[in-house]
Amino acid sequence: MEHLTVAQALLIAIWVALVESRILGYATLTLRFSPLMTGLMVGVITGQVAEAMVITAAIQLIYMGAVAPGGALPSEPAIAAAIAVPVALLGDLSPQEAVAIAVPVGLLGSYLYQFRFFLNTFVTRLMDKYAAEANDKGLVLSIIVIPAIISFCLFIPLVFIALYFGAPVIADFVNAISGGRVLHVLEIVGGGLAALGIAVIMHVIGKKSLLIFFFLAYFASVSFATLKINTVTYAIFGCILAGMYVLFTSKNAKQ
Repeated sequence: MEHLTVAQALLIAIWVALVESRILGYATLTLRFSPLMTGLMVGVITGQVAEAMVITAAIQLIYMGAVAPGGALPSEPAIAAAIAVPVALLGDLSPQEAVAIAVPVGLLGSYLYQFRFFLNTFVTRLMDKYAAEANDKGLVLSIIVIPAIISFCLFIPLVFIALYFGAPVIADFVNAISGGRVLHVLEIVGGGLAALGIAVIMHVIGKKSLLIFFFLAYFASVSFATLKINTVTYAIFGCILAGMYVLFTSKNAKQ
């Protein structure tokens, strides 16, 4: 893929606006927090699903332990994936290099998301007015419709410009420095950020009594790498182990 078409850049921009506007309800929170969903959409739109998912899997790792106090993330996963994955596909970059691109893009995206909050503050007076009047239709307009329109007007043009005009430039620049120290540093940083994401998720949701399962899965994947076992098989074994754990612990609890 040499460059994104107008239609491809526009569709990706619309997807980002849908996710960031939360117009689809609470489901959009999961779509926004998971780069894998945005990466899947980018892969479908560009016709390179397998390549996009390999790249997005590395980006997903750095956001595994991310929390969003007040709905704001320090780095926007959806925007990071929407920009970094097409750049990686255009420039034929490794997943580690894509991670190094996703981090600064995600930071810029977080400022854009906060600016959306600022624009929504101008609607609060209208919201208060409709609330005092107990106007249901007015509340829907001020709480859902107008903020969604603001999000679409904000995200679609900026993301489209970044994709259609910026992505090829970034890809060409990265290709120009390929094989040098700068790109090598990007690969190392990208790999380190992925490891950091795993460490954070272990700290956030990991219990000492359950960490043994994490280490079992990790060393099993390393030990059995030569057997070329796919992820589905590992998932089946994981479900079996989870079922056995629940079965045995529930029996002990009853006894």
